[in-house]
Amino acid sequence: MLLLERGDWVPQEPDNWSVGAVFFDKKYTAHDSWTDKTGKAFRPNMYYNVGGATKFFGGSMIRLRAEDFDGLEHYEGKSERWPVRYADIEPYYQQAEEIFTVHGDDEGDQSAPPRSKPYPYAGMDHEPIVQKLSDDLRKIGVSNSAMPIALDYRARGKCIRCRTCDGFPCKLEAKGDAETRLVSPALATGNVELLTNCLVRRLILSPDGKTITGVEVDRAGEIAILSAKVVVLSAGAVNSTALLLRSATDAAPRGVANSSDVVGRYYMAHNQTALMGLSFRPNDTVFQKTLSINHFYLGEPGFNYPMGHIQMLGKLQGGMLSANVPFLPKIVGQTMAKHSIDLIAFSEDLPDRDNRVTIKDGMINLSVNRNNLTVHDRLVKRMAGALRRVGYPLVLIKPLIKHSTSHQCGTARFGDDPATAALDPFCRSYDHKNLFVVDASFMPSSAAVNPSLTIAAQALRAADHMLRHDFGITASAQLS
Repeated sequence: MLLLERGDWVPQEPDNWSVGAVFFDKKYTAHDSWTDKTGKAFRPNMYYNVGGATKFFGGSMIRLRAEDFDGLEHYEGKSERWPVRYADIEPYYQQAEEIFTVHGDDEGDQSAPPRSKPYPYAGMDHEPIVQKLSDDLRKIGVSNSAMPIALDYRARGKCIRCRTCDGFPCKLEAKGDAETRLVSPALATGNVELLTNCLVRRLILSPDGKTITGVEVDRAGEIAILSAKVVVLSAGAVNSTALLLRSATDAAPRGVANSSDVVGRYYMAHNQTALMGLSFRPNDTVFQKTLSINHFYLGEPGFNYPMGHIQMLGKLQGGMLSANVPFLPKIVGQTMAKHSIDLIAFSEDLPDRDNRVTIKDGMINLSVNRNNLTVHDRLVKRMAGALRRVGYPLVLIKPLIKHSTSHQCGTARFGDDPATAALDPFCRSYDHKNLFVVDASFMPSSAAVNPSLTIAAQALRAADHMLRHDFGITASAQLS
């Protein structure tokens, strides 16, 4: 089996934990240029390396709620019903949690879906300031629970509960990312080969358009064609779309896997807002990302519409604030960070056919009109009000919506009807018998929690399907 990676290994080096290197210099961020709906160019927050964006995620691996699969009614519309039910994916959630060493505890989470087994590892303890926040929120009626998080915090594990997890690569290999939990163990078996710095330019179709016969790659300027019995595309919702569209031929004029004309459409990336509660009391927490709040996930008394999810951010540091607010004096940012408690709120952005990824003048164009913002604003106000009541009189908020590419999903949705979906319920292309798209592209709705665990679970489910139906995934790719 051959794995192609556009980038290279992230080196284990001091800069892994440097605020300046990660947030100011953006050392590990791709140097792409995309355009938005106005045609303005921007640099997306993308990562091309072994392990992909999981090298830089905060480790949150949360199950969708059972209701998310059923097509929830929202204040501003409706999310899509999935072609699978929660029960279909639950065993794979469990398997993914074990692979990624997820620590968690659903006690206090009123919206938690049913589980066939407990979390493989107990939830991580709160440090005193976070424990007090948890207790005080409960006293005012806001339920909360342990954050399900993928870290190697087992006995004799590698995690030291540092400040540099959320947004940083882990130089200790303690984070449950795709490199440490999937790629490296796969390579160790001897059954998988990896080519790094290998840009896939296009997929090559048979004359009748029904089969992927080759993959054109560019490695250090050398163009080659790789062939395999089955091709699995996992480049992320935007770049998978770009590759499918760029691979258009006479047999597939709208792009590969796109007879339904949904590829690139229904782009979603969550409505996100950071909240910074400020207190006169210093916050000496080191590892802050241990608390999850789903109290408002399915609504609140008198408002029976989903609102969303809230979780702790990794502890903000002064330099991180200065990087995101350039006019903020460094000393002010450091003082604020020393006295802050830091959270982020997610609300579902609803699937909209016209929110889409296209290729214009050879560049990726991301055209998005945000929706469901009324509910998101309500969620942020509820959480800000709760923070004020528990001792944080000043709450600063920062929307993270413009040019958002984190949590991207939905651009090659799966479904039961090939007229309205690009992929079948196992992520196999309806148009091409040997092509699977196994990343967040498949999701018909975004729900309101991090998509990472759902991506992993569906990937395991798709792989199980491939093995049971002998799609030939054990075949070695050939260079021609």
